[in-house]
Amino acid sequence: MPAATATRESLAPVAARIRSHVVDMCAGPEGGHLGGALSATEVLTALYFSVLNVDPSRPDDPQRDRFLLSKGHAAVGLYATLAERGYFPVEELADYGRPGTRLMGHPVRVVPGVEMPTGSLGHGLALACGFALAARYDRRTSRSFVLLGDGELQEGSVWEAAIAAVTLRLDRLVAVVDRNGLQLTGATQRIAAMEPLADRWRGFGWSVREADGHDADALAAHLAAAPWEPGRPSVLIARTVKGHGLPFLAGRAASHYMTLSERNHARATAALHATDAVR
Repeated sequence: MPAATATRESLAPVAARIRSHVVDMCAGPEGGHLGGALSATEVLTALYFSVLNVDPSRPDDPQRDRFLLSKGHAAVGLYATLAERGYFPVEELADYGRPGTRLMGHPVRVVPGVEMPTGSLGHGLALACGFALAARYDRRTSRSFVLLGDGELQEGSVWEAAIAAVTLRLDRLVAVVDRNGLQLTGATQRIAAMEPLADRWRGFGWSVREADGHDADALAAHLAAAPWEPGRPSVLIARTVKGHGLPFLAGRAASHYMTLSERNHARATAALHATDAVR
């Protein structure tokens, strides 16, 4: 089963295409969770194009790695990634949010590559624990990955699952925290202080690393190497910027959910093209 279709050197162009799809989807009639999808783009790129043992032609292969987007509101980012990876035609992204589409505002199982419906925040880590435990019982070597939002960490169920993962010694479980520092109503640190975040995870018994969340190569290297310590689950804290790639929205809580106007869609597209030209 192929783990990736892109080399490390080609991850940045893949991320650029995914980011462009996200912008286009958020210019549709329903809009979308733009900021959190753009902050997670490189994480998703690293996973699907360099790390995960998956095969789009066999999305239900029992030996596959499992991935859960716990921050399910960032579905536009996941859909764009799955389309680029070949799970369904890229052209279908134009149907996002429209009546009758399977590309709903939160991911659902009918979409190839989606393992579980998510978006009721605080449940993804527990579900990933279940996948990791099932793999152990089935004597499979597959790994379970989950992407959490940093605002989501305010949910107590996340930390219950964190305790369970350590107690069960689920070292085939890998969590990624999209640490963009913002949620719908403002800065996460102001709403519920979480720093020093890495020390909190270590205190629960996890193996912890931190990385630039917009360096897809570095993210891929960290994630491919997990488990980092035998017998311990791994968590990578990805330091990101909400709305990354769009200077007029980057680092702003206003980017959380947007329906891009024709003007702002053009601005966003121009900004992405300018970045590609520099690259």
